Amino acid sequence: MNTTSKPRVLVLGAGFGGLELTTQLSETFGADIDVILIDKSDAFVFGFSKLDVMFGHKTADAVRMPYRNFVKPGVRLLRQTVTAIDAERRRVTTDGGVHEADFLIVALGADYDFDATPGLAGANEFYSAAGAERLRDVLPTFTGGKALVGVCGVPYKCPPAPSECALMLHDYLVNRGVRGGCEISFVLPLPSPVPPSPETSRALVAAFVERNIGFIPGRRVASIDNARKVAILDDGVEMQFDLFLGVPRHRVPDVVIDSGMAENGWIPVNPRTLETRYPGVYAVGDGANTGTPKAGVFAEGAARAVASDLIARLRDTGGGKQYDGFGTCYIEFGGGRIGKVEVDFFSGPKPTGSYHEPSVALRADKEVFGSSRRARWFGM
Repeated sequence: MNTTSKPRVLVLGAGFGGLELTTQLSETFGADIDVILIDKSDAFVFGFSKLDVMFGHKTADAVRMPYRNFVKPGVRLLRQTVTAIDAERRRVTTDGGVHEADFLIVALGADYDFDATPGLAGANEFYSAAGAERLRDVLPTFTGGKALVGVCGVPYKCPPAPSECALMLHDYLVNRGVRGGCEISFVLPLPSPVPPSPETSRALVAAFVERNIGFIPGRRVASIDNARKVAILDDGVEMQFDLFLGVPRHRVPDVVIDSGMAENGWIPVNPRTLETRYPGVYAVGDGANTGTPKAGVFAEGAARAVASDLIARLRDTGGGKQYDGFGTCYIEFGGGRIGKVEVDFFSGPKPTGSYHEPSVALRADKEVFGSSRRARWFGM
């Protein structure tokens, strides 16, 4: 256990959840708390920035926010790889040593399970930073034929992103003057692009029809035969492609599975408090099974709830503010226009979504979303 006089909080993962949680604790306690934030990477990247890199709108370096710029009183950010988690003892082993804490928050996100989809490892995917960079170099060589955007399983991060990819690919090919010789198809395991918001889904489907993008809902890519350039769907249907843009299946990292914290691939939590079955241990972000989408804005909201609970416990002032399950997602519709959907998962008997039609003006809102967090977390 922690032998210092200061309470120690150990946060695994410096994504949306880890960055917001540690920032809130720093703002509240300053140097009177000992917060350790651990991540194996050297920089943070917004998920939506990968599409910008892929389509050549921004460079990979331009979207990276180095962790060396994350400087907060009371917080130490360590670049280490987590190798073991003992949730019962709140003890974590990394390649840099052993860390113990009064409170442990697991925010390691979701990994991509390439082995779950035979053949995917030999194809292109755009959900990892490396995959987006590879496609940036592949796309200019595609001048005609069949392009297939294929999702290999659910749940997956940022539900609108594959729809955005299909629409942005259309614009990319139009701008290059080759769209007429190309077909675009989009395979999605969900019944609609954004199930909690029928209005948003209808708008996206209309955009697909307008751009002659073939939409195949309720199906997933089960395997890929790269030699024949064929994607096999879960119903056995084969789809030819000349360009494949995939979304891998997601799961918690191996270290979380090995810890025994996960059930059915994800970490069970109280959806309103993010508490796990282990005392003093929370899980936020993509790895936690909260019933909300796996997206940065929801991880951020969950992190605020955990921060509120920790502050209340450390000050002995009762319970904190619960996670509200509310989030806003911006959606690229192409042509420079951005749509917005606000989704509420917990207020009513079922999730509801409020749709805002695409406009150029909403692009400014999306830019503020990114720049405000860049400034808050990194001072950039």
